[in-house]
Amino acid sequence: MVATAGAAQAAATVQVSLWDKGANVPMTTGFAYGMSGADMSKATMGITAKPATVKAGNVTFKVKNSSKDTIHEMIVMYLANPKDPLPYIADENRVDEDKSGDKGEVSELDPGASGTLTVDLKPGKYVLICNVPGHFATGMWTEFTVQP
Repeated sequence: MVATAGAAQAAATVQVSLWDKGANVPMTTGFAYGMSGADMSKATMGITAKPATVKAGNVTFKVKNSSKDTIHEMIVMYLANPKDPLPYIADENRVDEDKSGDKGEVSELDPGASGTLTVDLKPGKYVLICNVPGHFATGMWTEFTVQP
């Protein structure tokens, strides 16, 4: 059997975990994407994505809120310039989604809940964030790469 040149490529699947150290742990800030010198091992919240690099095309994010007591979300942001911080609304303690290349999201997930998002991504650098007020600055982001 010979594969045809136009055969559809399977979508990449990324397992995403939204985690925190618990509601009783004080939320420490200063861990937003683009901040230099932050010791991420001290972040009280975070996102892990496996794999962290996929091929361009349809990408399915299977997202699980691993928290026992906190609502989280996951938003895929395209980084036009990976060296620049995301636009931040300090008064609201969150990223300005309208100005930051939002490509799709799994909205607020209750503790233990899961959700799925499939998006067509072009090659480039992305960041996955939780934009519940205050969470991004506590370390709830991870870099994500899409290769040609």
